[in-house]
Amino acid sequence: MTVPQPSPGDRDPLDDLDAFGALAARRLDSFAHTTVPDAPGLRRAGVVLCAVEHGGVPAVILIKRAYRGRNAGQWGLPGGRLEDGETAEEAALRELHEEIGLAAGPADVLGRLDDFPASSGFAITPVVVALRDPGPLAPNPDEVHSVHYASLRRLADDDTPHWLPQPDGGSLLQMRLGPRWRVHAPTGAMLWQFREVVLLGRPARVAGFAQPDWTRS
Repeated sequence: MTVPQPSPGDRDPLDDLDAFGALAARRLDSFAHTTVPDAPGLRRAGVVLCAVEHGGVPAVILIKRAYRGRNAGQWGLPGGRLEDGETAEEAALRELHEEIGLAAGPADVLGRLDDFPASSGFAITPVVVALRDPGPLAPNPDEVHSVHYASLRRLADDDTPHWLPQPDGGSLLQMRLGPRWRVHAPTGAMLWQFREVVLLGRPARVAGFAQPDWTRS
């Protein structure tokens, strides 16, 4: 006898990758993302919020950048600057493969979030992807020091975002993903918007989020 399988709508998107993919596609399709307009000196980059199954649950891949060159040792998402003629999506998917060896195509893209205007002069476009069978990682040591996974449930937890008061009266977001694992804007801002819009279904903007001085390089 064939046992009926639950549909993605019957499963918890925080615990099932297919259910997450269906939910994310719906929410991103209805999300009116913003685009930073062209301006003199503006550079563009694309990054991937890549959801895969890790340890039996869906998780987003983060990297710690190699301790050399731009953003040395910082937390980030796979991605990089656009090459001539590329769209942000094309650049993000190319960099995903170049940096950690995972191949994704347009059919794997669920949507995108707001451009983030980084203090480094880049407008960063986050592309959301789900890979059911990603294959083995192949991190490029010239660009990636290590690869890490943040479960969707951890991203959605109430105690993950922390807001640190600043001397100017503002606050600095700190995404606390694990012991001694603190992610700030720009990456932290994109993770927070992913959490709010995709996982929790709450409209949210991040363009004005403060960035630590050491992210300006």
